[in-house]
Amino acid sequence: MEVRIEESWKKVLQPEFDKPYFELLTQFVRQQYQTTQVFPPAGLIFNAFDSCPFSDVRVVIIGQDPYHEPGQAMGLSFSVLEGIQVPPSLVNIYKEISREAAAGLLPTDSLSTQRLPNGFMSGDLRPWAKQGVLLLNATLTVEAHKAGSHQNKGWEELTDAAIRALNEGREHLVFMLWGSYAQRKGAIIDRRKHLVLQTSHPSPLSVYRGFDGCGHFAEANRYLVQQGLPPIRW
Repeated sequence: MEVRIEESWKKVLQPEFDKPYFELLTQFVRQQYQTTQVFPPAGLIFNAFDSCPFSDVRVVIIGQDPYHEPGQAMGLSFSVLEGIQVPPSLVNIYKEISREAAAGLLPTDSLSTQRLPNGFMSGDLRPWAKQGVLLLNATLTVEAHKAGSHQNKGWEELTDAAIRALNEGREHLVFMLWGSYAQRKGAIIDRRKHLVLQTSHPSPLSVYRGFDGCGHFAEANRYLVQQGLPPIRW
């Protein structure tokens, strides 16, 4: 099956595109876009892969579903376009980054600019993706206003294959697994080859269970530097 996706990922995932489940998934997704409101826009379904080629990946952050309200989803986990209110989970991510910087764990010159001229934070994480942060949701589409509506249709098999390919084909990656769902999805990762960072999800319902104060962003950068790689400008 011909799928429009970044070339290195196309090569890695082509075996999945040729499997029966992906044909069924494609039929389902196409029908959904034709008959109801679905996010993200169709051209951004594979944005996580298109924004971060296979060989460029240094960090993987696993989400669950795209945002399901209008204007939010852009194909990158936790990210929204500039001008869209920053969602609560991403606000908590930014708070943790700021806390680590204030504690001296992250040098201030290692932070990317997350504020717009009007003083509001931007929720656009494309600068992370350009540095090798794969912002991968387990499910790549969702019906408007219906969280989880496209789960168990085949997307999870595809994204499992992507994680498996990174685990087997790359070394010294950082996997950030926030919450039980991401941790189950990342159970296949070889801890001898990669750094796996686990804590609670950054949503307001669970941030206090470990995410707040986790130190993951500084820890990821320390590991990358130890491998002779540049740190991420968070």
